[in-house]
Amino acid sequence: MPLALLALAIGAFGIGTTEFVIMGLLPQVAAEYGVSIPTAGLLVTGYALGVMIGAPLMTALGTLISRKRMLLLLMVLFVAGNALSALAPGFGVMLAGRILASLAHGAFFGIGAVVAAGLVAPQKKAGAIAMMFTGLTVANVVGVPLGTLIGQHLGWRVTFLLVAGLGVLGLAGIAALVPDQPKAEGVRLRHELAAFRNVQVLLAMAMTVLGFGGVFAAITYIAPMLTEVTGFADSSVMWLLVLLGLGMVVGNLVGGRLADRALMPLLFGSLIGLAVVLALFTVTAHSKIGAAITIALIGAFGFASVPPLQKRVLDQAAAAPTLASAGNIGAFNLGNALAAWLGGLVIAGGLGYTSTNWVGAALAVSALGVAVLSSALERRDRPRPAEAVGEPVAVG
Repeated sequence: MPLALLALAIGAFGIGTTEFVIMGLLPQVAAEYGVSIPTAGLLVTGYALGVMIGAPLMTALGTLISRKRMLLLLMVLFVAGNALSALAPGFGVMLAGRILASLAHGAFFGIGAVVAAGLVAPQKKAGAIAMMFTGLTVANVVGVPLGTLIGQHLGWRVTFLLVAGLGVLGLAGIAALVPDQPKAEGVRLRHELAAFRNVQVLLAMAMTVLGFGGVFAAITYIAPMLTEVTGFADSSVMWLLVLLGLGMVVGNLVGGRLADRALMPLLFGSLIGLAVVLALFTVTAHSKIGAAITIALIGAFGFASVPPLQKRVLDQAAAAPTLASAGNIGAFNLGNALAAWLGGLVIAGGLGYTSTNWVGAALAVSALGVAVLSSALERRDRPRPAEAVGEPVAVG
């Protein structure tokens, strides 16, 4: 494994921790600022929208400098945003800090995925991307539960200060281990934007929005769901987040291994499984054992789709992959924002915390429908063997 992949995974670990740790700390943040849980959920929505907007903007800026230098700049933004969140005197300032940190997220994973794919042989690209994303999933096993525990005992502000420290560590790792490659010659923003005229790129991003939105519909409000509905103590939330993270790690590794061999079948299977377990969570949320098992399965099915979705975008936008790759990271977070907003609506409407699982299941089914459409269009547009070699095709 190239050491540069380890450096990218370190950065991904820090970013993954700050993205997901807020879910376990929503009740504490809401209590300190005197806002409702759905209002505190705006910290998830705002972060996700910042990623969606920042991914193309920061990546466009990245076409002007080397990829390594851009990755370093993004980590500086990440550190500054988390420090601001930790020191925020009011809810609005904390939201601003979350948005500032989020500007680094999409471009980091988008540019990082291109760098990771370029470090290995073509047949190992999905595995390399999965290795970088392992930092994100390991964050959910170690960083998020530990951050939640620290936040519950020492205060959530301490958690965000430590996350800023993780960003400093990621900054040092990238500086030391990622190759200092020169800016690619001939790369132009107009060239990169042309990838978005590809229908398959847009469909892959739509799958990302809807499929990953299904995951976030459930996990955004997972802490109050587990304490208020399932009956777990606050101290148990950390261990349940470990289960979620373990499921994410397994799903990501399996997805990375299979995506190079059976990309679309893997997408179909993961989306079907995700829709089923989200629907079941409306029932299993009332059982401690059932909830624990379901949480792990949501992580596994949700993250099994990440490597194939990212690889499909890279494959379809092969001539100009950087902006499309970052755009797909933005799509992941558009799904997060959509799900957090919809989940907040159904909770505020009095339907209860478990109603967010139905929202997630509906989003996953919608993603499956887009995947079926994408596959059908691909088969329709694929030339038949006779056409491919320029021979006449028999009719009748």
